[in-house]
Amino acid sequence: MENVVLIIHLLLALSLIGVVLLQRNEGGLGSMGGGGGGAISGRAAATAMGKLTWILAAAFIVTSLTLTVIAASNSTGSSIIDRLGVPASEGDATIPTLPGVDGGSLLPPSNDDAPLIPGAD
Repeated sequence: MENVVLIIHLLLALSLIGVVLLQRNEGGLGSMGGGGGGAISGRAAATAMGKLTWILAAAFIVTSLTLTVIAASNSTGSSIIDRLGVPASEGDATIPTLPGVDGGSLLPPSNDDAPLIPGAD
């Protein structure tokens, strides 16, 4: 059932893209300053392409909601760790340390800490 709705959803998406691209440009932002009419005027878009766009958009939203409901009903509500079968241990956490550092300071060594070079005075 989910695959059928998903295929219909994808076909609706492609059809919606095609119908929107085939529509006539009504000026967009260029007609804001002038009296171009278009989408800013009071008349509703009653063309066949406009109606088809609304129908495809409504069907797209319905299939989106249907896919969401199907996915929610198929979910088990468990964690991914539960599905792996590995028990999560809380007491085994160790603090990582840098190699060569014996719990001392992480600051760079000062002149007092520098190793003595034999023969240098």
